[in-house]
Amino acid sequence: MGDTIKTNRRDFLKLAATATGGLFIGFYWSGCDSPKIQVLSNEEILAKATDFNSFISITPDGDVVIYSPNPELGQNIKTSFPMVVAEELDADWERVRVLQAPLDTEKYERQLTGGSGAMPHSWERLRKAGATARHLLVTAAATRLGVDRNTLTTEKGMIYHKDSGEKLSYGEVVLVAAQLEAPEEVLFKDPKDFKIIGTPIKNVDNQDMFTGRPLYGLDFYREGMLHAMVQRPPFGMKIKSVDDSEARKVAGIQDIIVFNNSVALVGSSTWPLMKAKKILNIAYEADGKVESTLDHDQLFKELLDSKGARVMREDGDVVSAFKNASKIVTSEYQCPFLSHSPMEPMNFFADVKEGQVELIGPTQTPDAARVQTANLLGIPKENISVEITRLGGGFGRRLRADYVLEAVEISKRMNAPVKVTWSREDDMTGGAYRPAVRYRFSAALDEEGNMVGYKLRGVGMNAGNSVRQDNFPSGAVENVLIENVNYESSITTNAWRAPITNFLAYAEQSFLDEVAMEVQKDPVQFRLDLLQKAKNSPVGSVNYDVDRMIGVIKDVAEKSNWGKDSNVKQGFSVYFSHRSYVAQVANIEMENNQPILKKIIASTDCGIVVNPTGANHQVRGGIVDGMGHAMFGNLTFENGLPKQKNFDSYRLIRMKEIPEVELHYVDSGYDPTGLGEPALPPTGGAIANAIYAATGRRLRSQPFIEQKEFSDLNLEIRRG
Repeated sequence: MGDTIKTNRRDFLKLAATATGGLFIGFYWSGCDSPKIQVLSNEEILAKATDFNSFISITPDGDVVIYSPNPELGQNIKTSFPMVVAEELDADWERVRVLQAPLDTEKYERQLTGGSGAMPHSWERLRKAGATARHLLVTAAATRLGVDRNTLTTEKGMIYHKDSGEKLSYGEVVLVAAQLEAPEEVLFKDPKDFKIIGTPIKNVDNQDMFTGRPLYGLDFYREGMLHAMVQRPPFGMKIKSVDDSEARKVAGIQDIIVFNNSVALVGSSTWPLMKAKKILNIAYEADGKVESTLDHDQLFKELLDSKGARVMREDGDVVSAFKNASKIVTSEYQCPFLSHSPMEPMNFFADVKEGQVELIGPTQTPDAARVQTANLLGIPKENISVEITRLGGGFGRRLRADYVLEAVEISKRMNAPVKVTWSREDDMTGGAYRPAVRYRFSAALDEEGNMVGYKLRGVGMNAGNSVRQDNFPSGAVENVLIENVNYESSITTNAWRAPITNFLAYAEQSFLDEVAMEVQKDPVQFRLDLLQKAKNSPVGSVNYDVDRMIGVIKDVAEKSNWGKDSNVKQGFSVYFSHRSYVAQVANIEMENNQPILKKIIASTDCGIVVNPTGANHQVRGGIVDGMGHAMFGNLTFENGLPKQKNFDSYRLIRMKEIPEVELHYVDSGYDPTGLGEPALPPTGGAIANAIYAATGRRLRSQPFIEQKEFSDLNLEIRRG
C-alpha cells in the first residue's frame, strides 16, 4: 500500500487549466531505444490531446505528452521529471512523449536549475500530477463499465476490471476523466511497485543530439534576425573612447552601439562581427579597483589576520581549548578563480516590440531573466514570454541574466529581433567566475589525541559566506569558532557547481586527514569517531544527518577494501552538500616509485534513485569535474583582465586523465535529494589524501599541477 496524499483542489484546478502558448521543442520519449516505432509528430499528437493538467496531455488514441518544466543542462531533469509523472500515471512508456514546457510559474512554480534542488522540490508535486490523473481516469472507467472503481487496476496506459477481464485504454476515457473534479486525496504507489522509477532510462534527447537536430540556444535561428557580439571592459575599468571607423568598413556590419560600458557590433552573421571586433579601437580608464592576482595574494594574507571577521558559529570556549591544548595543528588552503567553461558559450535571442518581448535561449533561471527584462524596459513581466532551449552546460554561469539583457538592450535599440552570441574568449573573460578563497584551519588536540577545538576562517573574493558553518565537523567538536571575511572585488563572481563547497570540502577533508595523521589514527575511523560524538552528545545544532553520513562512509570503506591491501595507497573524503551524502576513496599504486591513480570509488546517498543512468552520469561527471579543476584549473588576472582566454591556456581535464570510477548507492529510504552537485566536493580531497598516503606530500592549494609538492611527482592516471 502506498501513501495517501492530500491534494489542494484549488491548486489542481489551476493546474488543469489549458496548457498553451509558445514554441515547444519536442522529442521522442523513448529516444534511441525505439527507432522502429511509427508515431505521429508532436504537433499531430498535441492537436488531438486533452490537457489533463499542467504536466500531462492525453489523446483519444492513448498517446501521452508530459511537459518538463525545468531547464535541462545535462543534469537529466528532462528525463527524470517525466519518469516520476509517468510512474504514478501508470503510463505505457513507449507511448509517452516529453516536451520542454515554456516559462509559466503559475503552473509549475519552481522553474529553475540550480542548487540540485529540482527533484527534492518537485518530487511530491510530480507524483500528485500523475496519481491524480490516474485516479480520474479510473473513476471515468468505473462509470463507463458500471463497476466499483476499487475493482479496477491500471498498467501501461490500460485499465483492467479484475472480475470480468474487461479493459479500457486511457484514451477511451480521457475526455470524460478530464471533466471530473479532482479528489481530496490520492494514493501514491508503494516504492516496491515502481516499474519506471529505478529503471535505467536513456536521455530523452539522445536521438536528436546524436543526429544533430536543433536543440540548443546556439542552434536557434529565425529568418530576418540580426546577430550581435559584444566587447566588454576589463574589470574595474570604463570606456574612455571608441574608434569604430575601421570596424564599420567590414562587410556585413550593420551598426556598432555603445551601451552600458560595452560596445555591441550588429550584423548579418557572427563571422563579420568577429572580424570587426578584432579591429575595434577602444580606450579604457580606471573606474574603481583594477586588480591583479598578485594583489589578491597580498589581500589574502592581510585578511586572514584581520580583526574584522564575522563570526558564523561559536560553540564552547575556543580560547581555553587552544590555550590548554596538548598540540595544535594549523594549515592554510587556497583555491583560484575558475571559469564555468560550459561547452556552449552564452547566447540568447530577444525580440523587443512595443510593450512586448519574446525571449528564447538557454537559461538556468528563466523567471529571473523575465523579471530583469521587465525592470529594464519598465513593462509588466506578463508581457514577456520565455522559451527555454536545452543548455549546453551551465554549472551556475547561466543563473545570471547578463547575456539575456544584452540581447534585450540591443534588440530595443535596433528595433529588430537580435541574437547575441559570445565567443569562447568572451565566455572566458566575461566574468561571473568561481570566487578565489583562502582558508586557515586549526585543531586543538588533548593528550589522548582527541580534537577538542576547531577553528576555521575563510576569506573570499566576492564569495559572500565562504564557509559552511553548520557542516561536519561542527556538532562533533566541543569548542568551535568559524569566521568569514568577504572582500568586495571588482571581478564578478557567481555560483559555480557546488558553490563554496566545491573547494571547502577538499580543504576540510584534507585538513581532517592532517589531524588524523598527527594523532596516528585511521582517517576513516577518525571521522566515524567524530560522527559518533555528534550523534550521542552533539554540541550545538547538527544540521546534517549523522546516520546517512556514517552510512556512506561505511559503504565506501567496504566497497574499496579500505586499508586491506598494502600495495594500494588510499585517500578518503566524505561530504554533505545539497541534501545528499557522498564518500569517496581514491586508489594509488606505486610502480617504480611512480604514483599511479587507478580508481576512484564513490558511495552516494541521494535517497531514491529515480534514473540509475542519469544518476551515474551525474556522480561520475561530478567526480571528473572535481578532479579536473582540482588538478588543472586556474584563472589569473593582470590589470583587470584574465590571462587565460581560451582552452589553449586554461587547462581542462582530458579523457586519458580519467581513472576508473566505481559507483555505489546507499538506499536510505529517503525521498530523492540533490544529485547534480554533491559528488564534486569530496573528489579533490580523496585524491590529495591518496597522494599524501603514497608520497608523504601534502597538497594544500589548487591547482595541484602548479604546486611545488606536485611538480616532480609525474602522477600517472590509468584506468583499472
